[in-house]
Amino acid sequence: MEYNLADLFESVVDVVPGREALVYVDHPGTGAERRLTYAELDAAANRIGHHLLDSGLRPGEHLGLHLYNGVEYLQTVLGCLKARIVPVNVNYRYVEEELVHLYRDADLVALVYDAEFTDRVAAALPRVQKLRHLVRVGTPAPDAVAPPAVDFADADAAGSPERGFPARSADDQFIIYTGGTTGMPKGVMWRQEDLFFSGLGGGAPTGEPVKEPKELAERVAAGGEGITFFPTPPLMHGTSTLTAFIGFNFGQRVVIHRKFVPEEVLRTVEREKVTSMSLVGDAMLRPLIDALNGPMKGTDCSSLFSVSSSGAIMSDTVRAQFQALVPHAMLLNNFGSSESGFNGTATPDSGPANGFRIRVNARTQVVDPVTHQPVAVGEPGRLAQRGHVPLGYYNDPGKTAETFFRKDGERWVLLGDMATVDGQGVVTVLGRGSQCINTGGEKVYPEEVEQALKSHPDVYDALVAGVPDTRWGNRVAAVVQLREGAPRPSLEDIQSHCRTYLAGYKVPRRLVITDSIRRSPSGKADYRWAKEVALAADR
Repeated sequence: MEYNLADLFESVVDVVPGREALVYVDHPGTGAERRLTYAELDAAANRIGHHLLDSGLRPGEHLGLHLYNGVEYLQTVLGCLKARIVPVNVNYRYVEEELVHLYRDADLVALVYDAEFTDRVAAALPRVQKLRHLVRVGTPAPDAVAPPAVDFADADAAGSPERGFPARSADDQFIIYTGGTTGMPKGVMWRQEDLFFSGLGGGAPTGEPVKEPKELAERVAAGGEGITFFPTPPLMHGTSTLTAFIGFNFGQRVVIHRKFVPEEVLRTVEREKVTSMSLVGDAMLRPLIDALNGPMKGTDCSSLFSVSSSGAIMSDTVRAQFQALVPHAMLLNNFGSSESGFNGTATPDSGPANGFRIRVNARTQVVDPVTHQPVAVGEPGRLAQRGHVPLGYYNDPGKTAETFFRKDGERWVLLGDMATVDGQGVVTVLGRGSQCINTGGEKVYPEEVEQALKSHPDVYDALVAGVPDTRWGNRVAAVVQLREGAPRPSLEDIQSHCRTYLAGYKVPRRLVITDSIRRSPSGKADYRWAKEVALAADR
């Protein structure tokens, strides 16, 4: 048996078939929920996998998941993996032009979508010639012009609940589309074996990876239950889907909500005794703090052992506020990407004074982006990872050649993050090179300034962008959302605060107060929007 995600999942099912695998809450507080054991989730995945093959899809073809969180999402991903069909995530925030690009770029031949997106799918469909099979979850609005599609419930009923799929391979693919910070989305092509080790920790993210495939099920059979994983961001972002699979690899329970509603997240933590919750930075942690200080005061979070973030940092100040409310929970700032999986976790001294410091795994280095050789201590370079890395970007040989390389007989990926490394091997992440602000020849990375801004007592959230300056080329502009009821700070007040953490050239020269900070559904920064706001305030 090879390291294939469907094979590994089935091996877990066979040792704990009656254990609860998935709890889905549709509209929290209404009682609308579904609970599936491992055997039930396996049979559900078999049904949709067989439906897809019976409908003419073939191994290696691509299926898009244009869905909110739900049983259907994970059922379809598992069904695809079983049938050797390649699952492709679709950002449900995308509008017609972005969808046309992704549908075409990914060579989708099938799409599973929520009825709420019917109009967008119908508008894009005439321009996507390869897309031939549609499955719709739910009922479209009465006035919607719905394209011909199979109802998901009918597809689910038609497929066989038995396995009976052709033999699979470690080379079977899993594609994660990522929007990045600039340009149209691009698909990261993972071999499943590589994704298992880099994105899923080899079956043990906090311990020793398995040494052979059968060991995964043996560990599950020998262990008990009692861990509940709760990925709160959308499953359409790779991190949440991978978190769910980490839970399945442990043979434990996974809880998902349709959407992130802070009060309902906390109710679920209490009701389901959640032990491990994942989110994306302050954008999700702050609303939980507000709820615990307000309508959800007194919620029992005693089961919560860890809260982890990736994709955005939980800032020092916000972490301290949550820690005061839930003192027994560990708060972990994890670092990784769609191109690398997991790279490391922030050190205890990481923060606005020292920067975002991470202790990386043995496969991660800081290298010169041209020579690919390790940089000297304290010298800036690009983060890179070797070994179990993706094959490249789908349909983009140019970007693949820029990002992926071979060295010393191994495959490497060059990440977009600039960093330095100290004598103990601890890496300080400076930020995305594409967002770097060059001011008078000095380089400023937005994330570092944002950490300092968010430690100000009146700042709720912040993004930083560069705006043109006749003298310095660019200057640092801070786009800030204040706490409710907080007094409006002056630029001088913000600058004075930041100077306690930052060198003078990094201190914002422009302050823009906004009602709210725009982020993606998962909490990732929208730097294009921040730059537009900063430029508009300059006019």
